[in-house]
Amino acid sequence: MIKSLLFSLLVFCALAASVADAEVLDRIVAVVEDDVILEDELERELHAIVGKLRGGNVAMPPDYILRKQVLERMIVDKLQKQLAAKSGIQISDEMLRNSVAEIASRNGLSVDAFREEIERQGISYKAFEDNLRNEIAINQLRGREIGSRIKVTDAEVAHFLETQGKAGATNSQFHLGHILIAVSQSAESTAIQKAYQKAQQVVADLRAGKDFKQMAVSVSNDDNALKGGDLGWRSIGQIPTLFTDVVTGMKQGEVSDPIRSPSGYHIIKVLELEDSGHHVITKTKVRHILVKTNELVDDEEARKRLLALRERIVDGDDFTALARAHSDDKGSAVNGGSLDWVTPGALVPPFEEAMNKLNINELSQPVQTQFGWHLIQVLGRESQDNSDQFKKDKVRDEIRKRKIEEETELWLRRLRDEAYVEIDQDKF
Repeated sequence: MIKSLLFSLLVFCALAASVADAEVLDRIVAVVEDDVILEDELERELHAIVGKLRGGNVAMPPDYILRKQVLERMIVDKLQKQLAAKSGIQISDEMLRNSVAEIASRNGLSVDAFREEIERQGISYKAFEDNLRNEIAINQLRGREIGSRIKVTDAEVAHFLETQGKAGATNSQFHLGHILIAVSQSAESTAIQKAYQKAQQVVADLRAGKDFKQMAVSVSNDDNALKGGDLGWRSIGQIPTLFTDVVTGMKQGEVSDPIRSPSGYHIIKVLELEDSGHHVITKTKVRHILVKTNELVDDEEARKRLLALRERIVDGDDFTALARAHSDDKGSAVNGGSLDWVTPGALVPPFEEAMNKLNINELSQPVQTQFGWHLIQVLGRESQDNSDQFKKDKVRDEIRKRKIEEETELWLRRLRDEAYVEIDQDKF
């Protein structure tokens, strides 16, 4: 009775807050705490998901199943967004612009060209920015709620290398698919048994040849369900501890038996499998001069300043002195613009791509990144077998990611279970 009253009150508030007529009542599909999800929101998200699934050649489940999956993801996203707002997380316009610039650069586009491409695909750029802002806020929330608590000790790294590395497991790469048949932490034995029977049937269907991606979209309660359950490529250290022993004994194409965890029953499929060998890296000694853009210095002005500095350097002026006098990167300016020796991945992609194309002592043309415009000079390169240190760093990173993934799954399930959510069953 109380929940029904709350649903009615929230619907009334939603109506009162808008200038729409009584038809809006038919558009409310779910109440999520003190907010609502409207049917047109669901339809837009459903349309986007269908486009992605078709683009990935994933067979479509029945419409009513896909609608439920999409709605569940929207509910969890809204709960996270609400918690982020309550936690005081705010994404500034500058942070949003930097994120857009980084995404654009990863796609080899300027910000303007990226915006044109977004709109060419029929997507509102404002909607894209709103979704990105929401995604950044959720990532910050997860970092605060989960990531800040995760620690990886040297002993854990050493133990992993000792126990898993002997058999060469650290060199194996697994492309995994995952399906979760969720069970509430407060579920009774009958519900647990029902979930187990469902998981067993899913395994039987998959082993009989059913399409894994379609099955994941249809039945999985995992956050990756709408991606066809694809977890991507992972080394053994990135695989949740619960699955490690199972996965290392599986062959490509195999489907695991149901694996029990506090979240429910997991089903794993090894989609692909490969081994990797030694890791050789090329370190680069590099220096730069940075000119940032602002209200007074636009892109064209920044570029002109760097071209003038470049001409002076080519004519014999000292790079170090000019960097100290003109670079807006104060951290490196005091060292004559030197970033010292850097390893792959340490710098933003546009900078690193331009740097990698330069010969020793060659001076670049002005290069744009989200931080501004750079003049880059490479002073040296050296290759070394970094396998041992790379393996340790990779294991540390993978253990951390694995812990975060395990904690995130439990945290999201708890967030969903403890929230007040009422779905209009007439819509499903």
